[in-house]
Amino acid sequence: MRFHTRLLDAFRGAGGRNVFLLGLVSFFTDVSSEMIYPLLPVFLAALAPAQTALFIGLMDGLAESTSALLKIIAGSLSDRMQNRRLPAIIGYAISTFSRPAMALAGGPLAVVTLRFADRIGKGIRTPGRDALIRESAPPEYRGLAFSFHRAMDHAGAVLGPILALLILMLLTVLSPHGNSANDQEAGSLNSALLFSTGEGAVPVEHLRTVFLIALLPGLFALLALFFVREPRHEKASRHDRNGSLPRSFYGFAFSVFIFTLSNSSDLFLVYLAATRFQASSAALLLLWVGLHITKIVFSLPGGSLSDRLGRRPVIIAGWLVYAAVYAGFAFATEFRFYLLFLFLYGAYYGLTEGAEKAAVADYVSAARSGRAFGIYHAAVGFAALPASLLFGWIWTAFNAETAFLTGALIAVGAAVLLVFVPRPEVAHSHEGP
Repeated sequence: MRFHTRLLDAFRGAGGRNVFLLGLVSFFTDVSSEMIYPLLPVFLAALAPAQTALFIGLMDGLAESTSALLKIIAGSLSDRMQNRRLPAIIGYAISTFSRPAMALAGGPLAVVTLRFADRIGKGIRTPGRDALIRESAPPEYRGLAFSFHRAMDHAGAVLGPILALLILMLLTVLSPHGNSANDQEAGSLNSALLFSTGEGAVPVEHLRTVFLIALLPGLFALLALFFVREPRHEKASRHDRNGSLPRSFYGFAFSVFIFTLSNSSDLFLVYLAATRFQASSAALLLLWVGLHITKIVFSLPGGSLSDRLGRRPVIIAGWLVYAAVYAGFAFATEFRFYLLFLFLYGAYYGLTEGAEKAAVADYVSAARSGRAFGIYHAAVGFAALPASLLFGWIWTAFNAETAFLTGALIAVGAAVLLVFVPRPEVAHSHEGP
C-alpha cells in the first residue's frame, strides 16, 4: 500500500479527526514554546548577569524532574477518572498562560517559577494526550498516528524560533537600541546583536514583547483542543483500571531508560559545530532549524514502517542508527560530514519517536494506558538529566570524541537489551480503539 494511501486511511473517521486535532494542538503549543525557550538564556542574562548559568541549571533541572514525576501521577489519575481530555485541557491551559507571563517577570526567580509552572502543565497533559491518541487511532495505524503527532510537534519547533527572530528583527528596525547613528545602523542591519549579551544587545522590552505575542499560538492550541472528543469505549472496571501492568512493559520501559542515558541534549550537537567548525551564530540557528526539519522528514515514514514491520525491529534499528551517527560525530573532521550525520540523526527520531509510543500502547489495555504512558515518559525524563550531565562531564574531562563514543556504546547496549524483552501480548497488540 502506498504511503499516502495509508496516511489517508489513518485519518478517516472520528479517530483520525482526534489525531489531526491533537497534532494541531502540539504544533501551536510548540510554536508558542519555541518562541520563548531559546531566548530565556538571553532574558536571564539581562535579569541576573552574574548568575545566569546558575538560574538556567536551576530552571531546567527542577522543571524537568518535576514534570517527569507528575506524568506518573497524572497518568494514573486519568485511568481512574476514565477521562483523557480533561487532564489534557488543564495541562495545556497551565502552560499556555504561564509561558507568556514571563513577559511580566521582574527577576530570575519569577522566570524559574513560571518555567516550573509550564512543566507542571506538561506533566499533567502528556499521559492523557497520548492515551487519547492511543484510543483514537486504529491499532494498525498507531505508529503512523504517533509519528504524525511528533512531526507536527517538530514543525512547531521549526516555526517558533523563526517567528521570534523575525519579530525581534522587526522591533529592532522600528525601535533601534541606542540613539547614535552607529547604534541605529547596528540595530537595523546586524541581526547577530539580537543574541549578544553585551552592550548593544536586544533590549529586554523586545524580549518581553515576543513573550506576550507567544500567547496567541498557545490560545490557538487550546481552541483546537476543545474540538477533540473523548473516544467512546465501555467503562472499565476497577480491576481493569488498577491491575498491574505486564512485566514485559516494564522491561521495555527499562530498555528505554538505558537508551536515554546515551541520549544527551541535542544542544551538544550545536556546540560541536561551534567548537570544532567555528560555525557562526546564524549558522547555528540554521542548524537547529534544519535538525527539526530532518525529524519531520523521517517521522511519518518511520511510524508507518513500525506498523508494518513491528515496533521492536524498527526501534532497535533506530537506536543502532543513533549509535552509528554518534560514532560519526566523534570522527567527523569536515563540516560536510557533520551535516551528513546531522541529516541521518533525523532518521533515528523518525524510527523511534512514534514507534516507542505505539509500543507502549501495544503493551497495555486502554484502561491502563494513562499509567503506562506516565511511566514511559517518566523513564525518559528521569534519565535525560544524568545523560546530559554524564556527556558534559566526559567532554570536559576527556574530549568530545570520547563523549560521543560513550553515548554510542550505551545505545548499542540498550538495543541488545531490547532484543530480550518479550513482545506485547497479541490481545493488546490488536485491541481496538
